[in-house]
This record gives sequence, structure tokens and C-alpha cells, in this order.
Amino acid sequence: MDHVPTPMVYRRMGRSGLQLSAFSLGSWVTFHNQLGAAGVREMLAAAFDRGVNFFDNAEAYADGQSETLMGQAIAELGWDRLDFVVSSKYYWGLGRGSSGGAQPRVNGRDTLNRKYLLQAVEGSLRRLRLDYIDLVYCHRPDPETPIEETVWAMHDIIERGRALYWGTSEWSADEIRAAWEIAERHHLHKPVVEQPQYNLFHRRRVEREYARLYADVGLGLTIWSPLASGLLTGKYRHGVPLGSRGEQAAASFLRDGLTDARRNQAVEMLLHIAVELDCSMAQLALAWAASNPRVSSVILGASTLAQLHENLGALAVLPRLDAGVRARMEEMTAPWADA
Repeated sequence: MDHVPTPMVYRRMGRSGLQLSAFSLGSWVTFHNQLGAAGVREMLAAAFDRGVNFFDNAEAYADGQSETLMGQAIAELGWDRLDFVVSSKYYWGLGRGSSGGAQPRVNGRDTLNRKYLLQAVEGSLRRLRLDYIDLVYCHRPDPETPIEETVWAMHDIIERGRALYWGTSEWSADEIRAAWEIAERHHLHKPVVEQPQYNLFHRRRVEREYARLYADVGLGLTIWSPLASGLLTGKYRHGVPLGSRGEQAAASFLRDGLTDARRNQAVEMLLHIAVELDCSMAQLALAWAASNPRVSSVILGASTLAQLHENLGALAVLPRLDAGVRARMEEMTAPWADA
């Protein structure tokens, strides 16, 4: 393949005017767990130099340390605030334990109530060293809190200048529509983006469940796990390699899926297409995810600069991924299309 970097592509986030790089950089697993301060700064600088303008984070990632490292790196890099977009997500809370005494932290974990949300965003702002966060997500739905309470809290976060846009992550289509309709009825800031898992082995929600939402409410997508936690790189075809994500204790829940024989057989078939297109298996899978016109940004996870540059090589593959190639890839992974 051509070694001259392909220019970044930018897309509007759903019906909003905000433009995101088609490939963005996430921090889950890598920041703090695999990369320290110097590594995070180097990774952000390399991504930014390749045109990445969206950097995804969450309060719960490394129990707040991921936000702290990202904030430190951004401050040291001295970027103009108009040139980058930062997100955070709320639901799980920090500490995952008690408040330090005998009383359990009932309003600080697994919730989207107003008390938690308004305090959580203030903590993120301190850790990220920012005056505002571009995009805040409700990290999971909360069946115990009325959606109306959550919508009002997110609206107020934006009205107070703490954030610019809000969205959801792994909400059902019905929950997203309910939130949107509450906001519409009360003239509040509406959810404009969803962050779902989306890859060749996990397609039903994005392609079927949300289908009506794209036109009806202008939903944008910033998708996570485009490589199915590394399965679609091909490196798990012969077991769990040393130093891989699947070897980490924090990712033990992923291990059975990563070593599933039938899925790895499908990856073997996909490798033939990668050879035809003169690209890596990871680049092929990432280009497939980005080729969906509903996807605003594909969130990448990388623990080394080599991984980052390889993944961004998917930009060169994207124009060659025609409807015929996509159809072949989707047929090879069809048994998991409803996942």
C-alpha cells in the first residue's frame, strides 16, 4: 500500500453541526492501564497530527485516571480549543465502593439521577482541565431514574456551559426516542448521538433497531469496539497472545468470545479479502465500520504508535470498499449479524 498518509475525513455528528474525524481515539483500557503520562501525550499528539480531532473518555475509565492523563496531555500540547473535541460518559461512578464511611454510595454509582450527573461533570472538568466538555453521554440507561429527570439534568449541564452536546451509550431505540420526545415537548436540549458497539460480529442494533431514528431524530453514531476487542485483527486465531488485551485481567470477560473457534474461522475467510485489497485485517474491519454512512466516528483503541498508524491506514482502504466487498464480508459473518 501507499505509505503517504491518506487525509482524514470529517463527518457531521448526526444532524448537529459538529464535525468529527471519521476515526477518533478512545482511552478505555489503554490510558493509565497500558500508557502513562508520556505515552498518552505521545499518542494524542500522533493522532492529532494525522487529523484526529475527537478524543473519547469516560469518568469510570481507570477510575478517573484516564481523564486526568488526557487532561494533562492536552494542557501540555497546548492545542487551540476549537481544534479538538473531548467527550466523557456518566453512569458507573467512581470508586465502585463506599463514600469512605459506613454509608454506601447509593447516589454515586449505577445511576443517572440529577444529583449524580451534575456533580460528575464537575469532576470531569477538573480532571480534564477544561472549561467545558464538548460531548457528554449517559453511559448506560438507568431504569431506576425517570428518563425525564435525566433529560432535564443533561439539559441543565448544557445550559450552565459545562457541555455543548449530549447523547447516550447502549440505550435502546425506545429509550432514545423517549428522551428525545421529552426534550422536544419541553423545548430542552435533545440527545444527538448514541455510542453503541458496532462491528462485523455485532450489527443488529445499529443496522436494524436504530434504523428509524436516523431520519426521525437525526441520530449520530460514535461507535466503539470496531475490532470486536481485537478479534477482527486476526491475532486470536491461535489462542491469546502475550501482551494482548485478551490476556489482561480486566478483559477476562472477553476471553471466550476472542477465542471462539467459529468466529476465528470467519476471520480466516475475511483475511482473504484483506490480501486482495493489500491491507491488514484490522484496516479492513475498520474501513467496513466507517463505510456505514450512519457512523459519525469510529473510536480506535491503540496501546502503541504502530497500532495507531496501522489503524489509521483504514482511511486508504475506505474508498476501495465497494458494495460487493461489503456484501462478501457481511455474508462471512452473517451468523452473528443479530448480535
